[in-house]
Amino acid sequence: MQTTMENQKRSVQDAWQKRPLIISGPCSAETEEQVLETATRLAKTGKVDMLRAGIWKPRTRPGSFEGVGTKGLPWLQQARKLTGLPTAVEVATGKQVEDALHFDVDVLWIGARTTVNPFSVQEVADALRGVKVPVLIKNPINPDLELWIGAVERVAKAGIEQIGLIHRGFSSYGNTEFRNAPMWHLAIEMKRRNPNMLIINDPSHICGRRDILLEVAQEAINLDYDGLMIESHIDPDNAWSDAKQQITPEQLAGLLGEIVWRKEDIPSEEVHAMLEKMRAQINQLDDELLQLLSQRMKIADKIGQYKKENNLTILQTRRWNEILERACKKGEKMGLGREFITKYLDAVHMESINHQNKIFHG
Repeated sequence: MQTTMENQKRSVQDAWQKRPLIISGPCSAETEEQVLETATRLAKTGKVDMLRAGIWKPRTRPGSFEGVGTKGLPWLQQARKLTGLPTAVEVATGKQVEDALHFDVDVLWIGARTTVNPFSVQEVADALRGVKVPVLIKNPINPDLELWIGAVERVAKAGIEQIGLIHRGFSSYGNTEFRNAPMWHLAIEMKRRNPNMLIINDPSHICGRRDILLEVAQEAINLDYDGLMIESHIDPDNAWSDAKQQITPEQLAGLLGEIVWRKEDIPSEEVHAMLEKMRAQINQLDDELLQLLSQRMKIADKIGQYKKENNLTILQTRRWNEILERACKKGEKMGLGREFITKYLDAVHMESINHQNKIFHG
């Protein structure tokens, strides 16, 4: 028995360290037959490192299928015995943590609806105290990086040493293309702050539909993510939850085969030398940009002083609109996107306003 447990632990560690790490399985565990067949077919692809299944499913409105509950955990236990693959389950309460660990679930993850609530995260963290189990933490539903960081800190303070991140997208007003807008910049910033922490992408929840899974998965790999979590079901169209975003195990194998798997680095002196040369050019241009921005702010200071002396308002809306429109037209001709120019100039404009505010209050 001890040897079996040691082998299992090594298997979990092997999966956790593998790059890319591929986690797959049904959105929800529906029946024992469905779980076992999905697991068997996923294992047969040879491309999956860990099985996932929703046991408890928090839904937006009551009346929807909210998971089979604890009775589904033995199904995952059996799936692991059949395939040798570690298992992963979402938990949202202390009791769910206890139940999952009782049935030897290998990896736990905290879902987006839980991450958004510090009280819930703390309850899960308290239940994890003294336990040696890897924990993945999904980004909160709303685009709040501090909530995501706070969840990581709470779990870390409970003594969990192996913590990973799952980027599953964010709710946003006006978003139509995705179920949850990726907002890549937030995930990139989270990765920047936690450079040694595992981060995987969840295209299923970002997309909400299977036809754009490959596009999002490829973007994640291009951005140096450590792996993917993709939902798979033996009969996706008849799944009890999130049918539109799930694919069969065989379709998953095909999707993974189409991805261009990139690396952060390769052992080539020629490549390193060329990159260093181009990066030196970038550094030089960045220095010049900073000098120009500094000069721009000095002129903004003079304008602020002049406005103050002549009782003029800091914000001149008509002038700002003229600057923005002129820059967008000119920038687009230079190959710069309107959205980028707008965001860049908004930041510059706010810095100018801050400078002039100091003059007005000085």
